[in-house]
Amino acid sequence: MTAPLLPMESEAEQPADLHRDVEAVLVSQQQIAEKVAELAAKIDADYAGREIVLVGVLKGAVMVMADLARALTIPVSMEFMAVSSYGSATSSSGVVRILKDLDRDIADCHVLVVEDIIDSGLTLSWLLRNLRARHPASVEVVAMLRKPEAAQVQVPVAYMGFDIPSVFVVGYGLDYAQRYRGLPYVGTLRPEVYST
Repeated sequence: MTAPLLPMESEAEQPADLHRDVEAVLVSQQQIAEKVAELAAKIDADYAGREIVLVGVLKGAVMVMADLARALTIPVSMEFMAVSSYGSATSSSGVVRILKDLDRDIADCHVLVVEDIIDSGLTLSWLLRNLRARHPASVEVVAMLRKPEAAQVQVPVAYMGFDIPSVFVVGYGLDYAQRYRGLPYVGTLRPEVYST
């Protein structure tokens, strides 16, 4: 069962320090913090007595992965992969390249892939096939955001944050041309920022 799409916050709920290029906040800093705690509690319960390898997909997942790793109480180790299917565009090309691979063997490990956002699902679907070919004990996905309307491939997600409309978003690790990753919330850009 999927969650209803998250509506945009009203004007009254916009943070006072809203970045000048951001049109509206979609997911607030407080909502993110609460969701990370909720997801960590579920993961702790599901993996009790086991160690997991968090695999973060660079660069967007860094914020989610750092917050999640701090919130978990089970033993975790962290690995990173960098894959590209966007370049500087605002939508996935569907062609995936590995820019940075894992630094360790994940055979017989319980792997939890940490994603900032699932858009078309093409990149994540490819990544899961790649990781499963390395013979881990298990592979699951935790994602902070998902755009159900943009899905071209259905990818199973064990731990889901928020379903959002199919709009281009930045903040909390998400970027446009490598900018805005450090914003503490997820928001939409003013159209004039990316239409030039």
